[in-house]
Amino acid sequence: MTKRYKAPRGTTDVLPEDQPYWDRVWEASARICGLFGYRRIETPVFEDASLFSRGVGEVTDIVQKEMYVFEDRGGQQLALRPEGTAPVCRAYLEHGMHNLPQPVRLWYWCPIFRYDRPQAGRYRQHTQLGCEAIGEADASVDAEVIELLFRLYEDLGLQGLTLHLNSIGDGECRPRYLEALRGYYADKLEQVCNDCKERYQRNPLRLLDCKQERCQPVIAAAPPFTDHLCDACADHFSRLRAYLEEVEIEYVVNPRLVRGLDYYTRAVFEFQPQAEGAQSTVGAGGRYDGLIEQLGGRPTPGTGFATGIERIILNLKRQEVAVDAPVRPRVFVAFQTAEARSQAFRLASGLRREGIAAVVAAGERSLKAQMRHADSLGADYAAIIGKRELEHGTATLRRLSDGHQETLPLADVATIMTH
Repeated sequence: MTKRYKAPRGTTDVLPEDQPYWDRVWEASARICGLFGYRRIETPVFEDASLFSRGVGEVTDIVQKEMYVFEDRGGQQLALRPEGTAPVCRAYLEHGMHNLPQPVRLWYWCPIFRYDRPQAGRYRQHTQLGCEAIGEADASVDAEVIELLFRLYEDLGLQGLTLHLNSIGDGECRPRYLEALRGYYADKLEQVCNDCKERYQRNPLRLLDCKQERCQPVIAAAPPFTDHLCDACADHFSRLRAYLEEVEIEYVVNPRLVRGLDYYTRAVFEFQPQAEGAQSTVGAGGRYDGLIEQLGGRPTPGTGFATGIERIILNLKRQEVAVDAPVRPRVFVAFQTAEARSQAFRLASGLRREGIAAVVAAGERSLKAQMRHADSLGADYAAIIGKRELEHGTATLRRLSDGHQETLPLADVATIMTH
């Protein structure tokens, strides 16, 4: 028996009927990123695997469990891109962007690959829109990337999203907080999952990022990071909140919010649907002031976000947000005789050159079957060429909504369509 192939687990086909959602999100993303002064960048689908283990962190779930790693024919260890920030920072360094006016504002739209448990709106191959602002530490830039993402969701018509904010400190105040966090968890390790027992030893900040139900009561009572910030981090967080209030963007301070990548510092944020919470986060990001240095550059601040396109579209559908209908042909060109086939093909070609969407019949179908095809495509008109029309250089133009028709010279078909 011949094998029937299916898309690999954790992947999905984007069918034509869903393309209007993708087109809507792409158009809004490109336009709003441009309004904020961000320029588009594209990086390779695969990179040196060590770029991610060095930048994202050796003990993160992405590096330990989720990366697609392979060895190429030259023996180099490569990885399909599991996140977008490290490649952009690599490009920033490789192409000398530190010589440009800072911050350098960049945006990208790209596939992301993670071997993770598939869930609603998140696949092993999914698509992200990301923005990075590299080269400036001021809190106004953090507020800018948050506002950009907020305006995108607003433009798309998404409602019910809550902005969660937190600060996870920096190299000065984080060690003190981690000591307090370990102390809090020390007598609670029997209450948490096995992953958290490992995180306690290797990456304690990730304890707050666990999604296991049994760990939630322990997380809820953990000491908040905001009580342990140094003066500089506290001031940065205060100014960020003030900027957001200036542009009337509402938020909640979530002291349990951390990010799953090691490079984050200071302000982190997520946009969450109210009904579903953190496991259905639509977009998230934060500051990563140490990442460029980890990748071999001089100390360079940066901040940014990523938002999942599939998650956005899932929420657009759930909220029944209207998008443009798929493009339909204006004209379906039909023929009644084999001799008229070439004339029908030329007519359709000429209509397209005039900017009129046209589909020409194919095969050996009867005129009745061709008309059913025209209806199924949602065409407005059928241009029919038979023996008589072929002899006189005309076409019978039938309006499919009510059946009204008239015979006119071939050259006039396009004129009627454009008036």
